[in-house]
Parts: sequence; C-alpha cells; structure tokens
Amino acid sequence: MIKNKITSVESGQTLEKYVLKILPNAPLSFMYKLFRKKDIKVNGKWKDKKEIVKEDDIVSIYLTVEQENEFRNIDNEFTPNNKIEKYIVYEDENILLVNKPCGMLTQKDIPSRKDDLTTLVVEYLMYKNEFQIGSSGFKPAPAHRLDRNTSGIVIFGKNIEALHDLSLLIKNKEQLEKHYLTLVYPNIFEDGMIDSPLLKIGSDSFVKVATFEEGAKPSLTKYHVLEQIGEFTLLDILLLTGRTHQIRVHLSSIKHPIVGDNKYGNFNLNKALKKKYNLDYQLLHAYKIVFKDVKGKLSYLSNREFCIEPTSAFTALLKELKEDTKK
Repeated sequence: MIKNKITSVESGQTLEKYVLKILPNAPLSFMYKLFRKKDIKVNGKWKDKKEIVKEDDIVSIYLTVEQENEFRNIDNEFTPNNKIEKYIVYEDENILLVNKPCGMLTQKDIPSRKDDLTTLVVEYLMYKNEFQIGSSGFKPAPAHRLDRNTSGIVIFGKNIEALHDLSLLIKNKEQLEKHYLTLVYPNIFEDGMIDSPLLKIGSDSFVKVATFEEGAKPSLTKYHVLEQIGEFTLLDILLLTGRTHQIRVHLSSIKHPIVGDNKYGNFNLNKALKKKYNLDYQLLHAYKIVFKDVKGKLSYLSNREFCIEPTSAFTALLKELKEDTKK
C-alpha cells in the first residue's frame, strides 16, 4: 500500500491527476479499476476521482508491492551520476537546488515513461538513503515549477518543514528573488515594470492579459536591460508575482516577445531563426536565486545567492547573433 500526505505544492489538484503522478507507468485501465474497486481513499474514505485533494490529506492506494515497483518505475540500480547529480547546484539537509534542463517537465502531468525532474530527485534521495517510499506521509517536492522549455534553477524541499518554508518564501517574494535571463525582439532600451493582470484560460494553460472583473490576478514583472545584440535585447527578469507563463505573456503584451516562444511569440521570426540557427525553444533561463533576510528553519541561507550559466545552446545562439551583427 502507498500512503502519502498531500503537501502544499500538491494541494488543489484532482485525486485522479495526483494518482497519475504517483503511478506514472500504470495503464489508465488499471488506475480506473482501482477507483472502481474503491482501492483509493482520502483520509480513510473512498472518494471520486474528481475529488480535489487538500494540504495534509492522507491518500491511500491499495496495491501489491510488485505492482507498486512496476508502476512507479523504481530502478534499484539507479546511479545518480548519469541522471541528476550533474544538475545539482546546491544541497544541504533541507533543500536541493537543481538546474532543470530545457525540455524536461518539473513534474509529470500525465503518465509517461520520460524522466521528469521530481522523479529523478526522489530517486536520487532514495539512492542516498535519505528517503524511503511509504516511510512517512511526505515526499520531497519542488517549491515552484518551470515550464517544460524553460531551463534553470528549481528549489526542492527535502523535508516537510523546509518545503513549507520554501513555499512561503516563493509566495511572499520579499525574502527570495527569482531572476531569469531572456532574449527578446525587437530592442528594449530602458528598464521597466509590467503591471498587467493575467487570466488563465482552458485546459491548455493559455494565459492572457485581462481585467480583474474577468477574474484576472495581479501580476508584476520587472525587467532590466543587460545588452543589445543587433535588433535583440538580453534582459534580466525579476518576478514579483508567480503566475503561469507570466514572463512570456507579459513580454508579448508589450510587443517584445521572447525569442523562440512558439505560444506567445513572433511566429515568423521564430520560423526564420529555426531555419538559420535550429532554434526550437524559448530563450528563457532561471539563472539566479537570491535569499534575502530569511527567517525560521532556513535562516542560514540569508544573504546567499546561487547563480548558474545559461544552457550551451542559449550561449551559442547569443554568440552567433553577435557575430552576425558584425557582418
């Protein structure tokens, strides 16, 4: 049997989606059979698959050890060197900072055999004997997410107290800063702030600028000009709120979309850049985390800064663009 306590990060999703993440390799027919047989319970009671799970709920999934090992895809021969260890930026007894590669999900949304960052982190901590499935109601988890095609630092809590404190830091924005590097087109010549409410629409996570009357939420993005490269501008972005696709939508809304963004960007430009430079993802990289005056369990991180370089593909494209502007 699997018995997990819902964390603040996991709260708010349907029971169906949560179980899909817990059993990524289980056939859908098997999972729905568990629901029909009432082998999935919340706080000891059977619930419909559309039930919304809340923080501190206890989800129990009744299945054999063999089924658990098969459907959770736990590899006892896992070695961290070829999966996650090379991406670790910082680690202590409470937190783990990981440089997520472009193209990798932070967490699985649907069953898949592709690696996601959270699964790799959990396997890494199991390998180190710092975590065992079923040993408690907690599972190491990210305090925030990055889009699949956004690379950079993701912060994980290794215990429930640390994850709770990290989640508060992420929400209030006063004790922790998240900085991003991005390339936009055409040029931006002055620093600025984008104050435009954002509204998430439909199941495909499309986001647009809207009014509060329409249900949009306050959204603030601060940007600082770093460098002009021909008609492109390299920006440092500081998130003052954390909405879905916030940076991408905000920059698009002021007519300076992120280069390579195939959802909110300049499609003709992206097509030309793909043909010339083989660019097929947005140039957005979460490169810096700044802990300010942190209180509580993580106070030892106060005034510490963690910074990583952009991906080699991002760096190579900047170099090619600079060379082309000299011609």
